[in-house]
Amino acid sequence: MAIVDTEERQLTLKIVYCGPPLAGKTTNLTKLYEIVHTGNRGRLMTLDGQGDRTLFFDLLPLFFQVSGLSVRIKVYTVPGQAAHQMTRRAVLRGADGVVFVADSSPAMAAQNRHAYGELTANLELVVGEHVALITQYNKRDTESPLEMKPFAAEPVEAATAEIGNGVLETFLKLVQATWALAESEAHLEDLFGVTEAEFAQALARHLGPAT
Repeated sequence: MAIVDTEERQLTLKIVYCGPPLAGKTTNLTKLYEIVHTGNRGRLMTLDGQGDRTLFFDLLPLFFQVSGLSVRIKVYTVPGQAAHQMTRRAVLRGADGVVFVADSSPAMAAQNRHAYGELTANLELVVGEHVALITQYNKRDTESPLEMKPFAAEPVEAATAEIGNGVLETFLKLVQATWALAESEAHLEDLFGVTEAEFAQALARHLGPAT
């Protein structure tokens, strides 16, 4: 569940990008870092293994204010390799929203399904039902891309993260869904006087293109 500090008027959300190896999780994060205004982002921390695969996790802190409410969004990615399941599970703990990054390459269909199955099992184990979820089909520029079918009932977004297409759209949609979930559980509008529409507008304004 989101961390709500009424005394400091602060809301902290945790977002995690998951998916099969090399689907574009870290690419999403680095492109998001490039897109977001420099005054609203922290330091992008990465730890890479061999072959440009994420070894543990990447972290990008984002922050903005709306009507006197300070919003902090911690954005993580996790490694997709089978050997790092425990790392994935640990990073998912406490997540408020998850982007499942699927690889649109036809050869990756089975790996997408396997990674999604593991994700749902991990979420049930460490988070429960209190998480917003969206699937992003990345690499839409690949030849004969997979049909964008949802793995469950969550929304689906298209992206080519390498060139930035769909990166911000995916993120904004997920964070808005995360706010809606937190509102239903913690009654954020009553606590802070901020409506869902006001939050969405401030999010899009403050995390817009860097200048």
